[in-house]
Amino acid sequence: MIDSSWLTEFPDMSRRDLLAIRQTLDGAYRTFSRTYGDSIENFFDPLLHFLVWFENLLIQTPWWIVLIAIIGLVYAATRSWKLCAGVLASFLVIGYFGMWEDTMRTLSIITVCTILSICIGIPIGILMAGSDRARSIITPLLDIMQTMPAFVYLIPVVMLLGIGRIPGVIAVVIYAIPPVIRLTNLGIRLVNQETLEAAKAYGATPTQRLFGVQIPLAMPTIMAGINQTIMMALAMVVVASMIGVKGLGQPVLKSITNQYFTLGLLNGLAIVALAIIFDRVSQSYAKRAQKHLGGTDNG
Repeated sequence: MIDSSWLTEFPDMSRRDLLAIRQTLDGAYRTFSRTYGDSIENFFDPLLHFLVWFENLLIQTPWWIVLIAIIGLVYAATRSWKLCAGVLASFLVIGYFGMWEDTMRTLSIITVCTILSICIGIPIGILMAGSDRARSIITPLLDIMQTMPAFVYLIPVVMLLGIGRIPGVIAVVIYAIPPVIRLTNLGIRLVNQETLEAAKAYGATPTQRLFGVQIPLAMPTIMAGINQTIMMALAMVVVASMIGVKGLGQPVLKSITNQYFTLGLLNGLAIVALAIIFDRVSQSYAKRAQKHLGGTDNG
């Protein structure tokens, strides 16, 4: 007769093994954070100083100067007076309801996170486009980053760096960077091979083909990735407010804990307004770039 007593012991054994694994991993991460935490904080000090400087610049500069600068950037990107009027009206309403400073804080951190995502994501996307092996390694990591719940990003970052702006920036970048990586890779891979062969026949080096042919032709797709990255960064504003990131997310969090309906609604609408502005401006710029390339090709 077969002895089945091990079946009753198996759950207890698996729980003990799981507990041992968790304790080992937790201890290893605590040791890592105690050993290298200060060095990592020092590494991010320049980024923190820049973020504080940029936030103070937006808050301390007179509102009308900031507004003129924003409208100028929007017009330079879109050449649309209607969109400029919409942006102007949105920011005037935000200022009227007393949300200007929080909006500037959110604008500063979203701008910094977007710049970091672009600077890190586009080179990774180029690497994936040029190497199938790199793509096979990086793609599963992107899958994990996009499916992991947003709150999970906060746990290791806070354990390592504590509460503040830099942990928030890191969490937002990790959450928001996958689209720009994926679409940079996709855009470069979709470039017509005949066009590349023609550039190669004219003696263009790989670097010249990349920056002179592939990236310009892939720019509409890359811009779509940047657009999605901005949207995902804005989606993390409220979550990042839980670890000390100031801005529109903190009043929303406060309204949830204290049941302030109007406070949460107004700040939520301000986040929506920023999202729509970023979306329309980036889409309009991408369309203009595509038309410019189309005109060049036709010529």
